[in-house]
Amino acid sequence: LRGEFANVRADDSSGSVDWQAWYTFSASGRPVHNIIHARLRFADGLIIEHIDDFDFWRWSRQALGPAGMLLGWSPVLKRKVQSQAALALDRFAG
Repeated sequence: LRGEFANVRADDSSGSVDWQAWYTFSASGRPVHNIIHARLRFADGLIIEHIDDFDFWRWSRQALGPAGMLLGWSPVLKRKVQSQAALALDRFAG
C-alpha cells in the first residue's frame, strides 16, 4: 500500500483533499492506482462524514480486469462493490 495526498483544505466544519492510493486489490490480486477526491465534514474535532469520489470504471478495470472493463459502467456492479466494501468496513470497525 502506498498513498499520497495534495490540495488539503479545511476549516472548523468541512474539508477536502485529493489523494492517490497504490495497492493490490485483495479479491483479484490485481494492482490498482486510484485517484480520489475526498470531502469531509467535522464536528467536535472529529470526522463525522467522509465521501470519496473517483472514476469507478477506471478502478474496476484495474481491480477486476476484463469483468470490470465490461461491467464497470453498470450501476449493479457499483452497488455490489459498495455493499461488499461497507460489510468489510463494518467488520473492521467491530
